[in-house]
Amino acid sequence: MTNTLSPTDPRSFFAGAVATAGAAIAAVTPDQLALTTPCPDYDVQTLLGHLLVVLDRVALLGEGGDPMALPPAHTGIAADAWHSEWMARAHRVQTAWTDPARLSAEMVLPWVTAPGAAMMAMYTAELTVHTWDLARATGQTVAWRDDVVQVALTAALQALQPGDREAGFEAMRAFMPPELFGPTFPPFRNPVAATDDAPAIDRLVAWYGRRP
Repeated sequence: MTNTLSPTDPRSFFAGAVATAGAAIAAVTPDQLALTTPCPDYDVQTLLGHLLVVLDRVALLGEGGDPMALPPAHTGIAADAWHSEWMARAHRVQTAWTDPARLSAEMVLPWVTAPGAAMMAMYTAELTVHTWDLARATGQTVAWRDDVVQVALTAALQALQPGDREAGFEAMRAFMPPELFGPTFPPFRNPVAATDDAPAIDRLVAWYGRRP
């Protein structure tokens, strides 16, 4: 995908986030699967299963399917198969979004309706934050792509409101299937303070409620 797209195409940034996440996933060892992560109630194995679901949801958006029909996390993946499963799903995303018309198509999630380009940017942010979660849990140092993190930060600042967003999620719960969010609710905590001169990755994860 990245060999044929413009450097400013939203799919290029998403592909960069996929590559960064894939490198972190490949470095996870079987003895790390039970480690805790910055995601409450998610150990490393469950976080990996959720990352696979994120790619499946993006593929379904590109295919015109319902991304919310999926569980919060895939289970039953062999301990040595996470990276191969990741790559297979990445190829599915690439196929689903080959047509550039998908970038202008209106797409619907339970909490937002937006064109495909905006959806791609929002999921670039989610992938980047969860890659940070995985790296923090497994002691990895990630070579972040500055352009990808900046796109993720811009999307996050637009998609997630400041203030008491946890109360907003609580109100939303009454209108959404209880299984949608899995064991962790709300999915995004209230933002944590970060200085304007902090690295973009720190500002991104802080906006998602993590403490960098």
